[in-house]
Amino acid sequence: MLIGLGFEHPLAVGLIGVGLLIVLVVLGVRVVFAAAIIGLLGLVELIGWGPAAGVVGIVPHAKATTYALSVLPMFIFIGFVAFHAGMTTQLFDAARKWLGWMPGGLAVATVFATAGFAAVSGASTATSAVFARVAIPEMLRHGYDKRMSAGVVAAGGTLATLIPPSAILVIYAIIVEESVGRLLLAGFLPGFVSALVYAAIIVVWALLKPEQAPRIAKAERATWPERITSLPPLLPIMAVVFIIISAIYQGWATPTEAGALGAGIIFCVALARGTGLKPITESLMETAKLTVMIFSLIWGVTVFVRFLGFSGLAEAFTSLVVGIDAPPMVIMVCILLAYAVLGMFMDAIGMLLLTLPVVYPAVMALGFDSIWFGIIVVKMAEICLVTPPIGLNCFVVAAVRPDISLPDVFRGITWFFVADVITIIVLLAFPGIVTWLPDLMR
Repeated sequence: MLIGLGFEHPLAVGLIGVGLLIVLVVLGVRVVFAAAIIGLLGLVELIGWGPAAGVVGIVPHAKATTYALSVLPMFIFIGFVAFHAGMTTQLFDAARKWLGWMPGGLAVATVFATAGFAAVSGASTATSAVFARVAIPEMLRHGYDKRMSAGVVAAGGTLATLIPPSAILVIYAIIVEESVGRLLLAGFLPGFVSALVYAAIIVVWALLKPEQAPRIAKAERATWPERITSLPPLLPIMAVVFIIISAIYQGWATPTEAGALGAGIIFCVALARGTGLKPITESLMETAKLTVMIFSLIWGVTVFVRFLGFSGLAEAFTSLVVGIDAPPMVIMVCILLAYAVLGMFMDAIGMLLLTLPVVYPAVMALGFDSIWFGIIVVKMAEICLVTPPIGLNCFVVAAVRPDISLPDVFRGITWFFVADVITIIVLLAFPGIVTWLPDLMR
């Protein structure tokens, strides 16, 4: 014991490491640095300087060079190029023309437009940032309450965590060594269900408080010819979605190859529409920044996870959970409640990277399906993107729209938090919603 904590049992060192990590995260230290530092010190305490240095030098590189991770920059690039090529504006315009007549029609249109953009972008924060610029001004112009408008965009952005291509689903697949293709397929129906529940909540909200979400005047509603003509500009997005889903489902390309093909299509369409060099360069830079952020998290957290492996904490937690005299679903609900609390203080990717190596073996020991649990836990991460105090999507919306304060954004997502809870209950009660498409793929 070179550090000299005075604890002979590795499990005690593991518990101390987890406690210190929680303290650092609560104090505001970035997860990547907190995890790497605690992981390194813990490894030194358990196995000594030499072996610990070897682990820290090799393991992050080995994990980050996993082929499946190469899909992330492809998916992220698609989203940024689609935004700079004006495809998001066309997507919202089409949704507005088709759904604007409903109670809360503009908000409903925003939800389905974000769902459509999520199908070509794996980044939740990027989706929220885009539609904060596109959808909020239109809703405010029609008299919508600013809290509702901001809440719709913040919540709608979370759909990018479920609807393929999803960066978080890819990361989950890497951590638990599950099929990336099956997980991406599994997210399609739950993402659609989430969008439907959001839309239902908006309609109820608009009916109960019409002054906060007034209907569009009949004179401003789109005619059928206008609706039909709004669809052709969406063909590139539809083509990319079709290629990614069919490639994964039919197996004629890997997710990375499908992502590269989709990125090529969107890039060519952007050039054909006259997108200049500066927007393309910005798309590449934003893709690089987001990719580096995700890979840095993986590097730092991998060190901490290896420390947990040497401490035996995962095995101890599995034995504890399996030994509880309660129905597995009750234990699952308790685990999800713990995720809800943890998500108030951590970002979604960091939370999954840190917890899954411990929680996943216990969940599998209870007899749950790996794909189903992946969608459930990613949905919990989705909820964490809009819950205070670390609700990242809410911070993004408030940053893009300085006229809407952060407290107003958090108040605006209250009903959508209820919608997410309803969606979780539906997925717990009907697991076939998650597993149907992946089972067909088999």
